[in-house]
Amino acid sequence: MKPQDIISGKSSLWIFGYGSLVWKPDFKYKRSEVGYIKGYKRRFWHGDNFHRGSDELPGRVVTLIEDDDASTWGVAFEVSGSQVEESLKYLNVRETVCGGYITKMVDFFPDGEGRSPVPALVYIATPDNALYLGPASPEEIGSQIAVCRGNTGHNLEYLLRLAEFMRSRCPHVEDHHLFSIEEVALNVVSYLLVAQ
Repeated sequence: MKPQDIISGKSSLWIFGYGSLVWKPDFKYKRSEVGYIKGYKRRFWHGDNFHRGSDELPGRVVTLIEDDDASTWGVAFEVSGSQVEESLKYLNVRETVCGGYITKMVDFFPDGEGRSPVPALVYIATPDNALYLGPASPEEIGSQIAVCRGNTGHNLEYLLRLAEFMRSRCPHVEDHHLFSIEEVALNVVSYLLVAQ
């Protein structure tokens, strides 16, 4: 489904971010809200040979995996007016052309008691994508992240910024997958620094 098909005739749109968008949206928006979506879990199962890795050594970035019992926390950005087209044009390059993600509409639940969900656009990498790496142990993922770098920066920065977002903005949420990979990656970096 193309984002343009989803927003046809709409003057505003919510876009849900669960990876680098939580700290670096790089598009103009009206407002943002921390919250979650249901039915998906965040996993470092997608390869990145542009932003956080290379063809020789792809980095690992997050995607969403369907899981009826799971929820994923992040940030939704409301764009309106000309921001809708501008943000979608930008995200099409960032997430679709360079990242291989597809789009879906999901219900976004803003944090807080008694708040109603809003429909939001989300970008998801699927297993049929050539960059999709799939499951691996925290040790394997963390070790890979510790040594990868792409055009946007170190893969480790991506991991650490996402973990920091979860700790500072969603302190009540335990993301075992994220935090176990962070622990491994930091141990690998410490080892590499001592070994020099």
